[in-house]
Amino acid sequence: MKCIAYKSGYKYQTKKSYTLKIHLTPPADIITDGVRLNTDGTLWIKEGYAWDGPSGPTIDTPSFMRGSLVHDVLYQLIRKGHLDRKKYRKIADDILREICREDGMWVLRAWWVYKAVRWFGDPSADPADERQLLYAPAGCTP
Repeated sequence: MKCIAYKSGYKYQTKKSYTLKIHLTPPADIITDGVRLNTDGTLWIKEGYAWDGPSGPTIDTPSFMRGSLVHDVLYQLIRKGHLDRKKYRKIADDILREICREDGMWVLRAWWVYKAVRWFGDPSADPADERQLLYAPAGCTP
């Protein structure tokens, strides 16, 4: 039987690589299959990167999409152990708020988004939150 392995929960996928300079500078370059974060703060996200978009009780609007992508990438780097959770989680949350404001999000909404990730986002940065690998069709196993 031919089986596939996949992870659920992703709504969006980049169709072009994306590069952005952020004020998060790791002590060494981080290079993964889909992401690169250099020591100068240059973040590169590969075409095809999948993420779940804005989380929580919110609406996926253009002013939230770029921030949610970058934030999800940074939390993934934290979950995978490439960035220290205690040192970089707040910086990742700050970057989310800054990008949302740059993209035209209302001040009050950006404040609420920031407060929500500060209050409720820590489990998403936890290595235990890694999405489970699923298999199909029924009966497939690793």
